[in-house]
Amino acid sequence: MKNCLVGFIVLLGFTLHAEEGMLIPSLLQAFESDMKAKGMKLSAADIYSVNNASLKDAIMHFGGGCTAELVSDKGLMLTNHHCGLDAVQRHSSTEHDYLKNGFWAKNFTDELPNAGLTATRIVRIEDVTASMMFGIQGLEDGNKIAEVLKRNMKKLIEDATRGTHYQGDIQAFDYGNSFYLMVKEVFTDVRLVGAPPSSIGKFGGDTDNWVWPRHTGDFSVFRVYAGKDNKPAEYNVENVPYEPIKHLKIAFNDRKKGDFTMVYGFPGQTEQHLTSGNLKYYVEKQRPMEIDMRTKSLAVINEAMKKSDATRIQYMAKQARIANAWKKYIGQIDGLKQLDAVSLKKKFEAEYIAKANSKEEWNRYAPLIDRMNKLVDEKSVYEYNYTLFVEYLFVGPEFFRLARSMEDLERFYGKYRESGELDAKVQSIIKGAEGFFKNYDVNVDKGIFDALTPTFKNYLDKRFVIPSLTNPKLTEAIYSKSILVNKEKFVGFLNKLTEKSFSKLAKDPGYKLFVESFSLMRNEIATGATDYNMEMDALLKDFVEGKLKMFPDGKNWPDANSTLRVTYGQLEGSAPVDGMAYTEHTTLKGMIDKYNTGNPDFDLDPKMIDLYKAKNYGDYAQDDELWVCFTGSNHTTGGNSGSPVLDANGNLMGLNFDRSWESTMSDFYFDPNRCRNIVVDIRYVMWVMDIYCGAKNLVDEMTLVK
Repeated sequence: MKNCLVGFIVLLGFTLHAEEGMLIPSLLQAFESDMKAKGMKLSAADIYSVNNASLKDAIMHFGGGCTAELVSDKGLMLTNHHCGLDAVQRHSSTEHDYLKNGFWAKNFTDELPNAGLTATRIVRIEDVTASMMFGIQGLEDGNKIAEVLKRNMKKLIEDATRGTHYQGDIQAFDYGNSFYLMVKEVFTDVRLVGAPPSSIGKFGGDTDNWVWPRHTGDFSVFRVYAGKDNKPAEYNVENVPYEPIKHLKIAFNDRKKGDFTMVYGFPGQTEQHLTSGNLKYYVEKQRPMEIDMRTKSLAVINEAMKKSDATRIQYMAKQARIANAWKKYIGQIDGLKQLDAVSLKKKFEAEYIAKANSKEEWNRYAPLIDRMNKLVDEKSVYEYNYTLFVEYLFVGPEFFRLARSMEDLERFYGKYRESGELDAKVQSIIKGAEGFFKNYDVNVDKGIFDALTPTFKNYLDKRFVIPSLTNPKLTEAIYSKSILVNKEKFVGFLNKLTEKSFSKLAKDPGYKLFVESFSLMRNEIATGATDYNMEMDALLKDFVEGKLKMFPDGKNWPDANSTLRVTYGQLEGSAPVDGMAYTEHTTLKGMIDKYNTGNPDFDLDPKMIDLYKAKNYGDYAQDDELWVCFTGSNHTTGGNSGSPVLDANGNLMGLNFDRSWESTMSDFYFDPNRCRNIVVDIRYVMWVMDIYCGAKNLVDEMTLVK
């Protein structure tokens, strides 16, 4: 379900705890005094300003899914290693294994371009609720309301960007009760500058993912390029490093427990308003299914990666994407169960209903919870099966991706031919196939198909039938006959494509399975899931309205939706398990201790051992120890990967890259006593650049503050 924000008036009406909540930067004035009481030395205008350079101008939306920050006046940009992993992987080969050995450009000309990668700066955020709502008063027909909103949105974006090179986007907040305009500057020439070896950038592997204590150097380095006018431009060798109006200074001083911390980034999605029935559905049904499907895929991929460097390079980024959500889901379920979150939800729901029944003007809110829980019981089967199809068709066997492009080509063949776009479309698919097969191993894919298909059939609701799945020799048929698993056959088919070719394609066992599955998903299951979510969103709209009216002093913070946010807290440890307390930081010694266990996820290059033994920490140590990571009580989620963690003066302390396993439940339910974000210390990042990798030139670009 889509997640939304509360409006300005609501935000002024409550007190937010430092540990919880994701704030809209343009509304920070309401929280400035509380932030200063917790140690911040900045003003709200220092963090967000439209008329003057502010910290927001150094924060970039990286590739649309992560966050990055500008750290020099030459467009140098830091993000997480796992956020830049796709770019590193695309430039890697067995001859140039940048994944294993790292990559460092010695000068601007060595920096590597990345087609399709963007870095986006938010120019301003504007509340446009009144303008968006103009003309919908009195309308009841959903289609007519949508038409008015679409028309208003188009005009507002055109007015906001006219005469500029900026782009505009309007997001619906509070389930359609509020709207905000984001004016953006989108840079399309983003080049890879450096990445540490995987023994640093992915240290700990799946063993440590979502776990504290952590010792991962999860960072990579890029540079934003622009035209000679300093405006966004498509890749060109004549482009020059971007000169930002603001870049972050580096906090080179010592840290201590209790220091103020602030995370500035683009959190992806939280769903804090789900009812007890919906939360129970996630814990008992959807998440276990997703975990099971991914466990089976990972078993195949991990085994293959161990046996071959070529396969490791092909699948490292894909493995990381699958494994990241897999382990997160496991921790999420565990945390929600330990907290007994469903019972806590039920307790609040009882309070909500009692409150709603206490005043006649609130009576209409009383039935909402019961309606939402009944809706889960009656219609979540569509949401469940839609998620199942996503896991199978889009996370599972890879040949389905080629089938998807062919299904699109078949469906719109006449349109492409009439418009003269057919040849270009075919060549685009052929070009995409080159990249696909570069990172494809047919035996790995076959193993995934064999592992997932029976599991998919078992989970699939009996009312949904896919004829191809009754074939007991389906695997053999696909992997011996389908054009989708063989580059030469696939490209050859496209090079000879005519309208009659699709009759032959219809008999291809791999394509036939995809079309049967995807058609069922799109035409029946997706329709049911959409109806379910629309009904739920309509109920949630009223539920949240009631929550804000009846509990104005509660923790009514806005759900994350990939828009720019600020969250603040402290540098601190936690005690999430009875009898166990975690300190707030880790050091290089802990990294060596893990290496000594012999676990392959903790492999290190000999150079790291030598530097540790020599205590060669340069100027980057604190009390003769090299800090690697630390934790804070900042509320983060997916999308905050790569976000800068800033100190009281707005200087960069480190890069947010994870949450502790106990914290992954915070997407649904935040517990300030357990939830912690994990950060790689910027001093360790610079030590790796300078002492370990010999890229001191990059450190010299930065502005260090003691």
